[in-house]
Amino acid sequence: MTRLAVELANTGTLDPDGELVAAFFAEHEISPPPDGEYGELPDLVRTALAQSVDGAAPDAVHRLLRDYPPDMHLSDHDGGWHIHFSRNGTPAKQWLGQLIAAKLALIAAGDPAVTLGRCAAAGCENYFVDQSRNRTRRFCSNPCASRTTVAAYRARSAKTP
Repeated sequence: MTRLAVELANTGTLDPDGELVAAFFAEHEISPPPDGEYGELPDLVRTALAQSVDGAAPDAVHRLLRDYPPDMHLSDHDGGWHIHFSRNGTPAKQWLGQLIAAKLALIAAGDPAVTLGRCAAAGCENYFVDQSRNRTRRFCSNPCASRTTVAAYRARSAKTP
């Protein structure tokens, strides 16, 4: 769920053909918006992620909860009971807003299972879900990590006579 929030914040939309999105949408009978447009939701989610990563007050999460109140219910579609935050078949923007509002509220309340981060690469402001063993990931992707490593190597090499 949090990976959907990160993708939406980083790209402004969701790739309906992407593995994660396609699976979630199909499983929950959601039709992506035909134009891929989610209105103000990407900006609001990006602000919520920034507040979470920066340790600021979760004002954007409060707004998400107000604008997209979760519709909590139990589901057993996978053979065991678990919580859903939106009903199957809900319009995509509302479904996504409810799902993200609930998950980011849990994170703001201190969910220890999820660690969010902002990429440390120069010029990259993407967010990521840190699923590393020790929760010390610094970059959103391998290309950002490689670019940073190469830049540091070149800077060191330039200083060496």
